[in-house]
Amino acid sequence: MRSVKGDYQDLVDEISALLGAPATLEDRDFRLIAFGAHDSGSGFDESTLDPVRTRSILTRRSTAEVRAWFEKFGIATAEAPVYIPADPAAGVLRGRLCLPVRHRGVIHGYVWLLAGDDGPPGPVPASAMAVCARIGELLADEARARADLGPHLLTLLTSDSADSRAAALASLGAALGDGGTYALLCVAPWPEALPGVPKVPGAAALCLLPVPGPAGPRVAALIRVRTPADLSPAHQTAATLLSAAGRVVGIGNPVHTLEDLPGAWREASAAARAALARPHLGPVAEWSGIGPYRLLAALPDSGPGHPVDPAVRPLLEPAHAELARTAETFLDCAGQAARTATALNIHRQTLYYRLSRVEQLTGLDLHNGEDRLLLHMSLKAARL
Repeated sequence: MRSVKGDYQDLVDEISALLGAPATLEDRDFRLIAFGAHDSGSGFDESTLDPVRTRSILTRRSTAEVRAWFEKFGIATAEAPVYIPADPAAGVLRGRLCLPVRHRGVIHGYVWLLAGDDGPPGPVPASAMAVCARIGELLADEARARADLGPHLLTLLTSDSADSRAAALASLGAALGDGGTYALLCVAPWPEALPGVPKVPGAAALCLLPVPGPAGPRVAALIRVRTPADLSPAHQTAATLLSAAGRVVGIGNPVHTLEDLPGAWREASAAARAALARPHLGPVAEWSGIGPYRLLAALPDSGPGHPVDPAVRPLLEPAHAELARTAETFLDCAGQAARTATALNIHRQTLYYRLSRVEQLTGLDLHNGEDRLLLHMSLKAARL
């Protein structure tokens, strides 16, 4: 079964053949979808390939400045090909022809062709515009599929039914195609109405999870990324969602298969919980960067029924908040009294007195490694 991406490539190659020039296809947000190869045997001078086109192919997107420059020629509302002259000052060393990709009056993307040195090309044959119309239909179908993916993502992440999860996975796979690398975001808390996918650039699917606990309702956002090492698309989407309503965003490790999304959601949720508990980790926290909270977040959300070790429970009473902070800082500083006193801005004798009170309340020996570990992990877990 051919992927949608393969269909786009075939159609771009068809336009390239019809017009005798390599074409590129971008969506309406100027993200590269497919491009035709340059024929190195045709005498093409690669030095004339301007920086704008090169950057688009290498990074698979154009900058906001480039997008604004091209849009000023009216391409977003055009229904016929638009010629855009060269402008070396803008990095556009060669003129190009823009074929708008529309479906039922809505712009969905653009096909670009570099023009020759002799200025605007001749009329574009109707056959090339017919191919653009086929591309527009595919892009419109894909946009509709993305808009309906939220319920399937919610089912995959939350359903107890194996059959329901399998059906949701099949629906996601049919809409998004095979392959690709994805990151899952957890935005918490989310008090507002859920935005639609078109309002969140870069999101393939969104869903709202009414999760109990201090983090409150959360939004799951599915993002396609180029490589596991480059999470910039996920961070861009995180910034959009934070500006709308969220306080923190957790990002799970990228996954290569949709079957791994439930695990990525647990990681993203853990990262969000950690960022809520320790603001210095946020407002955007990646699972790989939350340290010991990767283990602690596997525990249930804290709350009235949250289990607390009996030895540490007295220290977590509101009346002993200062002692708890002192103990946590002492353990964060690897038990070094001088560093701890400096961090807390107290005299060292005051520190020793507080630590002795901690030992009295808990019955733990702060000279014992296992007792230190129990106290440290209990205090960190209490923050979650």
